[in-house]
Amino acid sequence: MITSMTSSMSKKALWLAPLSAAVLMLSACNNSSTPADSADTAAASDAPLHIKIATESSYKPFSYTDADGKLIGYEIELVDALCAQMKAECEVISQDWDGLIPGLNAKKFDAAIAGMTITPERQEVVEFSDPYFYTGIILIGKKGDDITVDNLKGQPIASQRSTVASQYLQEKHADSDIKLYDTQDNAYLDLTSGRVRAMMSDKVTGIDWLKTDAGKDYEVKGQEISTSNDAMGIAFRKGDPLVAKFNKALAELKDNGTYDQITGSYFGTSSTAAAQQAAATDGVKEVVVVDDGNVDANAVIANEEQAEAATN
Repeated sequence: MITSMTSSMSKKALWLAPLSAAVLMLSACNNSSTPADSADTAAASDAPLHIKIATESSYKPFSYTDADGKLIGYEIELVDALCAQMKAECEVISQDWDGLIPGLNAKKFDAAIAGMTITPERQEVVEFSDPYFYTGIILIGKKGDDITVDNLKGQPIASQRSTVASQYLQEKHADSDIKLYDTQDNAYLDLTSGRVRAMMSDKVTGIDWLKTDAGKDYEVKGQEISTSNDAMGIAFRKGDPLVAKFNKALAELKDNGTYDQITGSYFGTSSTAAAQQAAATDGVKEVVVVDDGNVDANAVIANEEQAEAATN
């Protein structure tokens, strides 16, 4: 009887062995890291960060495409430098302007850099890095046209949708005939075709366009308009630890001179604000300030060109 029980138990043990192994394997699988856990573990280790960054590729000179379709521009070079400083592997993709914040919060990418100014409305839904650039807005019209910011009532005025320039138009000149566009390029096309009389634009992108063949017959009308939303930042999801990493890298680029090198190669100075501050000390750039505290944009253009020439 004992022999029979031993034999039976041996057979049962042999039968249970593979089942036990299978259970152990399933248990190990169930206790393994999820993709999110793996990402957290990789981020905590020395493994490089993998970051997907979106931009809007028709915002020259900040980010745009060359003849081969490659993304280039100031922000692209700045992102490359930031990622190198963080020893991160970054992928920069093009995204429609209107889809930047929704796509960011839907986790289609990790950050967005596209000449996006830091406004209270945007801060309600995303978190921004420290500012990397400052700019104002300008009105562009045909040379010889007497249109100014003071006489926009009833006039067809172009601007890119969901920008500080378009917000300014809607708040300060709601009585004008505001035409909003998905890209700056499409707004320029309607300006040159005569479908709109003038365009409200970010200063830097507008001045860059004025230097092109398409913009040669146009000029800045009046003064640069300074708003409370002049600072540009990189957008992240709220609470993302990447904000601190990018802020640290940006501060390091400013300390080691890389930031000034990149920014100076595009604008001759680190920002509009820096140009105004330098005017008081270096005697090279003269910024004309009108009674309302705004800056004469035509004077800024001329003097920035003088400053650039002086440093070359």
